[in-house]
Amino acid sequence: MFAQPTDSTRIRTSVDMLGVGTSHLLDTYLSQEKFSGLGLSYLHLSEWQSEDCRWSTVRQQEVNFSSTHDRSDKANELQGDYSFFWGKYYNWNILDQQLNIQVGGLVNANIGFIYNTVNSNNPAQARLSAHLMPSGIVTYNFNLWKKHFALRYELDLPLVGIMFSPNYGQSYYEIFSQGNYDHNIVPTTFISAPNLRQQLSIDWNAGRKWTLRIGYLGHYQQAQVNNLKSHFYVHRLMIGIVRRFRTLRYRP
Repeated sequence: MFAQPTDSTRIRTSVDMLGVGTSHLLDTYLSQEKFSGLGLSYLHLSEWQSEDCRWSTVRQQEVNFSSTHDRSDKANELQGDYSFFWGKYYNWNILDQQLNIQVGGLVNANIGFIYNTVNSNNPAQARLSAHLMPSGIVTYNFNLWKKHFALRYELDLPLVGIMFSPNYGQSYYEIFSQGNYDHNIVPTTFISAPNLRQQLSIDWNAGRKWTLRIGYLGHYQQAQVNNLKSHFYVHRLMIGIVRRFRTLRYRP
């Protein structure tokens, strides 16, 4: 006898969010001063899962831009970066499907810049890194006032990675024009480059095909490599739209 072909339903969740909030910068390659100001973020999340499989695949893209100033308001730094996250999660549904627990890991790649508007020598710093990040997500579904809501919390932590960094006193001219390598690709751990990213949000099922999501995004990055210190702290109030699609997959 031959196996009969089967169909499975695949659920895709797509989230687009915009956020505004504060940014805090320190990069001792550019300045010993701490900078703070206003920042904007865009976050896109896509998740795929088959109804007959406990594993889900997640992809996130995050874009940040910040305009900051020092405490005397005499110098400014502009910051921008793009982060890509890809990961797998194992899913548990308990409490009669009300509580969903996801445990897995992410691969994260980040590219960006910091530009100091008053520096004539070494005015800019490049940001380039990659990390492996254990991750967990908890979602609680509930009904209130005859409406469906979902409370979601995500926590991502770094384990190991690599990052680009000039050495103390080394210029970009030495690195790229003269080819003087000086430990510029640095292995990192959660000790030398602690990093924490969290999202807290609540969904309101406002329509049949879309959901309103309001939440908080916090990303706290630090590093101490090549005798240089840096940190980048992001706090964002986010708002966006969640859409879910069902597709039928044919399995021969």
